[in-house]
Formats: sequence, C-alpha cells, structure tokens
Amino acid sequence: MQTTDFVATIFDGKSNPNKVTVAFTMAVNALKKGHTATIILMVEAVELGKPQATEGMDIGKPFEPVADLLQAFLELGGQIAICGSCMIHNGMQASDMVPGYQIITAPDVIDLLMAAKGSLQIT
Repeated sequence: MQTTDFVATIFDGKSNPNKVTVAFTMAVNALKKGHTATIILMVEAVELGKPQATEGMDIGKPFEPVADLLQAFLELGGQIAICGSCMIHNGMQASDMVPGYQIITAPDVIDLLMAAKGSLQIT
C-alpha cells in the first residue's frame, strides 16, 4: 500500500452518516490542497467498501452527499483501504468490495498512520 500525506480512519458505516460525511469531506479537502490521501474503512465502516454503499447517505447542507464526495475523492486520486480482518469479521469478502479498493492488514494500517503527515480518526 502506498503511503499518503493524510489518512482518515472511519469506524462507523451507514448507521452514522454524520461521521462518514465529515471524514470524506476532510479527505477531499486534503486532496484539493495538494496532499495525497487515504481513507481506511475499519470495523462497521467496511460496509462502505461495497458497490453503491454510499448511495443515499446525505446529511444535508452545507455538506455534499457521501456518494458525491466519494466520486470526487477518487477522481482527485484518493485511495480507499479496507481492513481485511474487519471485513472478514463482518461476514464479507474481497469479492464483495469495489474493485480497486485495497484490502489491508493491521501492519499496513500502522505503516499508513506512521508515514502520514496528518490523520483524522473518526470514532
């Protein structure tokens, strides 16, 4: 996994669209400021790695819908990483996830966090 300047770690999924929205908003802004960025999906948030999982997640203005933020994030070069252990624990497998998202291990998480210039932990 390629290290990045900014890492946002999300632990909640569809059950907490506020936290998901804030994480994606900050990650998009990191990219717009010229930084590289990775979003790590852990615990319940691994469900967001499934195709169309962010559709309908919209907490309202002034925030953008999560699906739009995700699209902007990817178009600007952001990386999505999914905790493999969390994925398995939640009854999912790599084939359930969006192709191109990276399945990572605990050591990968540590490497990403330690190499980042800044991080945001949404717990």
